[in-house]
Amino acid sequence: MPAVLIEDIHKRFGSLEVLKGVSLSVEAGQVVAIIGRSGSGKSTLLRCINGLESFHAGKIEVAGHLTTQDPKKLRELRKDVGIVFQSYNLFPHLTVGQNIMLSPRITKDVPQAEALALAKEVLAQVGLSEKFDSYPDNLSGGQQQRVAIARSLAMKPKVMLFDEVTSALDPELTGEVLLVMEKLAKGGMTMLLVTHEMNFARTVANTTVFMHQGKIWEQGPSKELFANPQTPELKAFVSAGAH
Repeated sequence: MPAVLIEDIHKRFGSLEVLKGVSLSVEAGQVVAIIGRSGSGKSTLLRCINGLESFHAGKIEVAGHLTTQDPKKLRELRKDVGIVFQSYNLFPHLTVGQNIMLSPRITKDVPQAEALALAKEVLAQVGLSEKFDSYPDNLSGGQQQRVAIARSLAMKPKVMLFDEVTSALDPELTGEVLLVMEKLAKGGMTMLLVTHEMNFARTVANTTVFMHQGKIWEQGPSKELFANPQTPELKAFVSAGAH
């Protein structure tokens, strides 16, 4: 079974259809970049995968879970599927370590000592071991985003979703977050990322998916897709610097 299987997904907001029959299959260990203009349906698709948005037709299976709106099943799905947003969503009154330990303690009943060791392990993974006792307000945006990634990793997910995680960061901080994501990719993490970072998509993602008007317009191996776009829409998108 693919790690993520999306079959003919349709999604509307009122009368506006934002996803018009999207299908995509992602193998375990694959890194898939989803690119496209604002309003093309990229983030909505990502949010449908882990049940943050409901969809009207079609089927999504991820890490062996069917995506439904059943709260119990959603809880199980989210133990295996991490998501990181452009806003870090860290609790300001908790230290970095406490932020990371919270989910494993609550959702997986991980004992305190084990959660502590796990938090230290994932913080080391994102290069922030020394920030364990710091509060989010004392960190840069890039550091906060790396903590948000560490918090997802602490759940030991089988699939990671990244929704425009660098779009609120300046170029220097963007680089440090992308390095962490590149390391995860090399480590074999299955990842789907909505991104404006075309160079990252081209060099790190195995596959790039170009969305346009609520559909997958083009997809293929990243280097080929960027080097040789097949449709006028992707040609225009790539040549415009992809904004």
